Amino acid sequence: MKEKLRIAFVGCGQFCRNFVPLFKAHPAVEFVAVCDKFPERAKNFKEWYGADMIFDSFDDVIASSEINAVAIFTQRDLHGVMAIAALKAGKHVYSAVPMALKTEEIQEIVRLVKETGLTYMMGETGIYRPASIFCRQKYATGEMGEMVYAEAQYNHDMKRLYDVFKYTEGDKWKMMAGLPPMLYPTHSTSMVLSAAKAHAIKVAAFGYEDKMDTDIFGEGMNYWDNPFSNTAMLLKLSNNAVIRISENRRVAWHFPETYITSFNCTKASYECSLVQHSYLTMNEKGLVDYEDVSDLLNPMELTPHKNDPDFLKKVVNGTWCNTEAPIQAITRLPKEFDGLGTGHAGTHKFMVDDFCQAYMSGKLSPTNAWQAARYNLPGLTAHKSAMEGGITLDVPDCGDTPEGMEVLSADRIVNEVDYR
Repeated sequence: MKEKLRIAFVGCGQFCRNFVPLFKAHPAVEFVAVCDKFPERAKNFKEWYGADMIFDSFDDVIASSEINAVAIFTQRDLHGVMAIAALKAGKHVYSAVPMALKTEEIQEIVRLVKETGLTYMMGETGIYRPASIFCRQKYATGEMGEMVYAEAQYNHDMKRLYDVFKYTEGDKWKMMAGLPPMLYPTHSTSMVLSAAKAHAIKVAAFGYEDKMDTDIFGEGMNYWDNPFSNTAMLLKLSNNAVIRISENRRVAWHFPETYITSFNCTKASYECSLVQHSYLTMNEKGLVDYEDVSDLLNPMELTPHKNDPDFLKKVVNGTWCNTEAPIQAITRLPKEFDGLGTGHAGTHKFMVDDFCQAYMSGKLSPTNAWQAARYNLPGLTAHKSAMEGGITLDVPDCGDTPEGMEVLSADRIVNEVDYR
């Protein structure tokens, strides 16, 4: 039997705390270590979550024979270089999003995964979200016809976090706050592209030049001389469809943070507005049939409250937003996850399980290096387009997964390795 995962978490911040308990509980994991440049954070994680060991540095982690996998939860600009170093050291890699902020780093990760055969997964929530599952499943059957147009966005006003960053992160806040929106596009791109079974080939983008926080945006104000808090890109796909992706950090919006607005095809279309999910099909007479699929796609804790007098006000402020929806295959998750917390529309457990399943089965993860590249590269290219006034650019591509490499389905009902 294949040895179990012995994984070290690098970067003990707020997001990481959602995942250490899940990995520790997973039956494919036998050892969990933690590492942070601030020793007190690592010490707290060890005490809170019962980690087995603390490493003093990332270099110590990848040099250790105790560890066969690394989970990267550091600042976004470090994901690429750390993933490359870990792969070169022979470690399997689970990386928080984005994959990397440079095209060259993405290409190198893909090359190393192909060369080494190690498991790599970008922990992207988008493909596990209910709307993505629904569109992916419907489109795959052929009943929607040919894909024509789709829209997705990530709306997350960052004003409150900007203020927090200034007082808690030192100079690092300029990197975090000033990050060009399109360098982190994967919540939106993954939802649509995973359903489309296609990749971007051309892009044109425009940005909103932010004038509200002049100490964050503009030349010399952040590590990228980035003037944009919001950016929208138009993509031409390999299947002839066109999609619009918007990444907004200055917008009067709270929940849902990321969603597919529309997935339009020649025979059927999906549409969403807040928690109203609609599926429209064209019948043989040329008339449209309507199906309300809201109860299938909304969190299970939300549906019983539909008739509450303050229902929508609570929805847009995030109430009932994190449990699984009926369309998500929770029965295939390990029983050890029962009672543990999740987040981001019930996606966390699926991401952890799929990394473990990919490792144990020898298959590629659903968000493997090739797929992750296709979710990241359009945004990196879009930022260049926006900085040059919206010119059309070719999107670089790392290609399909190599022949003979089987990809684990994110939509499976039964696990490859059965832990239940």
